[in-house]
Amino acid sequence: MLLDTPSLYFRAFYGVPDSVTAPDGMPVNAVRGLIDMIATLVRAHSPTRMAATMDADWRPAFRVAAIPTYKAHRVAQGDEEEVPDALVPQIPVIERVLDAVGIARLEAPGFEADDVIGTLTHREDGPVDIVTGDRDLFQLVDDARPVRVLYTARGIRNLQIVDETFVTGKYGIPGRAYADFATLRGDPSDGLPGVAGVGEKTAASLITRFGSLEALLTALDAGVTEGFPAGSRTRLAAARDYLSVAPAVVEVASDAPLPAAELALPGKPRDPETLVRLADRYGLDSPLNRLLDALPG
Repeated sequence: MLLDTPSLYFRAFYGVPDSVTAPDGMPVNAVRGLIDMIATLVRAHSPTRMAATMDADWRPAFRVAAIPTYKAHRVAQGDEEEVPDALVPQIPVIERVLDAVGIARLEAPGFEADDVIGTLTHREDGPVDIVTGDRDLFQLVDDARPVRVLYTARGIRNLQIVDETFVTGKYGIPGRAYADFATLRGDPSDGLPGVAGVGEKTAASLITRFGSLEALLTALDAGVTEGFPAGSRTRLAAARDYLSVAPAVVEVASDAPLPAAELALPGKPRDPETLVRLADRYGLDSPLNRLLDALPG
């Protein structure tokens, strides 16, 4: 089980009241919410191995170089992400809690959590469950292994199981074609413009007709006219420069440099003394006890 940790702690921050505080008044809603999410996931799905993936770089240079608007609307100043003031001090606490419990926390310099997930998924031979609220990771689903996304849009207790069948039914595209579809459609939440005038239906029609973005571009460059919905060929030609660089932005990496890590879900805390101190300092006794009770030991 691979956790898109930033996606989850942002969800916890906005889903748990900020009146949930440590004894000194510091908000710990994201910390407590994330701990309870992990406990719920472990109880419901019984993973044997788990990694909490992190953003070492929330807006990697290689993506910005390709598409300068990538996540530009989320920049606070310089290269810093706009993060609520009350969440900022909670992130180091989350990291310390994960480390003390013994849940592997992985990141790669110059890459996002999505890329860590893509790399770990690529390396793994067996089944993988990816827990996220980010549709970009739908591109990793693979029924043959299987690789699934446990999508959190409806809440951690009401997860949407996303597999190839779901992707096909939801978007009308081949189950493994989400990245190509998203490249054409664009994603305003990530600052990806997409192809002007090409919405979801046209993008789905194009990907279904040609099978992949690569095949579509080959047909476009070869002057093929058959199979392009009315007006779409002109729009695609006008966006050819975007389409030549966008896949490197949209596709998650499969080769992020990751340190060796023990991914086995612990049966007991790795550092119980530190965990006790964290529980006392931040008022985390109840959620940590729920998580420890859920562990396989």
